[in-house]
Amino acid sequence: MNKIEKEKMQRVIEQMKEDNIKFIRLQFVDINGSVKNIVIPFKESDMEDLFVEGMLFDGSSIEGFVGINESDLVLKPDINTYSRLSWRPEESAVCRFICDVWTPEHEPFVGDPRSVLKKSLAKLAKKGLQYNIGPEPEFFIVDIDEEGYPLPYDEAGYFDVEPLDKGPDFRRELTLNLEELDFEVEASHHEVAPGQNEIAFKFKEALKTADAVITFKQAIKAIVDNMATFDQMDYRVTFMPKPFFGVNGSGMHCHQSVFKGDKNLFSDPNSENGLSKDAIYFMGGLLAHAPAITAITNPIVNSYKRLVPGYEAPVYRAYGLKNRSALIRVPAARGKATRIEYRAPDPACNPYLAFAVMLEAGVDGIVNKIDPGDPTEINIYQLSEEEREAMGIKVLPSSLWEAYHALEEDPLILNALGSHVSEKFLELKYKEWDEYRVQVFGYEQKKYLDI
Repeated sequence: MNKIEKEKMQRVIEQMKEDNIKFIRLQFVDINGSVKNIVIPFKESDMEDLFVEGMLFDGSSIEGFVGINESDLVLKPDINTYSRLSWRPEESAVCRFICDVWTPEHEPFVGDPRSVLKKSLAKLAKKGLQYNIGPEPEFFIVDIDEEGYPLPYDEAGYFDVEPLDKGPDFRRELTLNLEELDFEVEASHHEVAPGQNEIAFKFKEALKTADAVITFKQAIKAIVDNMATFDQMDYRVTFMPKPFFGVNGSGMHCHQSVFKGDKNLFSDPNSENGLSKDAIYFMGGLLAHAPAITAITNPIVNSYKRLVPGYEAPVYRAYGLKNRSALIRVPAARGKATRIEYRAPDPACNPYLAFAVMLEAGVDGIVNKIDPGDPTEINIYQLSEEEREAMGIKVLPSSLWEAYHALEEDPLILNALGSHVSEKFLELKYKEWDEYRVQVFGYEQKKYLDI
């Protein structure tokens, strides 16, 4: 540890003492993006060893990691991710560090999703470039009925206010807690579907943003659970993409741009639409690799209940200026705020893997000058199949089965994930699809019982 690193470590330790920290959560995610952690007591004398050597743990029980015969892995805290958990009581304050997973041989573990993203970003950084991304994870607040089924917390719609919208207290409390976690909250509001909400936060460099998405989901679940306990109600938050039939599902639209220093490479004030060639080609790469990307950005069976026409979810592989019926939308902002919005992802995805594959696809578009064609400015939902075919507009996979087969056939996206992650991910998806396809649901029983 060099002098600068030691000074940073000492500043963090002093902050931990000032925050009255009693316990430390060493946090990471599995291949699905589920948060895992181990909790240790705060002892100042142990901190340098923790930051330098990390902490050994058994990786064989973590989804997508290693077998029992090679179980030892190491958690190495990223000192830049220190945060006191605002929803924990001050008298026994808890902080967390997001960790990278390493091998005992002091090498990044190839199955660590965070390392997958860091690898893609490092390649970009060698060219002096930075990938910025701003996600919009939507979520439902639900109540649980006596039989254990979820119900929307309210019957409000888009931008509604009280008394229809019953979420202002939740969103206010969530916003205050998120700001204590260093989020720059830009807006919060009720979304289109009953019980559906959104809290938008400012974009940052992709690794910080992926960390933020994980923290966001964890914090919101914990805070709402605490509020529900206080109110003696069974409220909870779900990031399930489509919890209810017949209404909009939850997406995680991702606004993306690439910068060189303080210059936005997607901006060209001299072009007709204000977009640079790099922006156009980046979209071309995303559209070309979209079927395989969908396996990562929409990773569960339920994801494809959202990706259907008619509920503002994108299913058509096209881009448009302001057009929300296309997979990629270009918001009106220009100059440094120029960005593209990839609209397919949902909040069930692992953000580290999702950001990595979108970046690799976009860069492939720039390198190989993949032309996405002209923008589509009409409502694609209203086109017939023949009209879409005539315009060359293809569709995204309509099931997890289609998506993972598309992933199998896309070497660029497989390479972005690495052989370990891609193999483990596909194994999990084969199993998930097999479990799903043999189930018998209430819909089938009602429809076919008298056949």
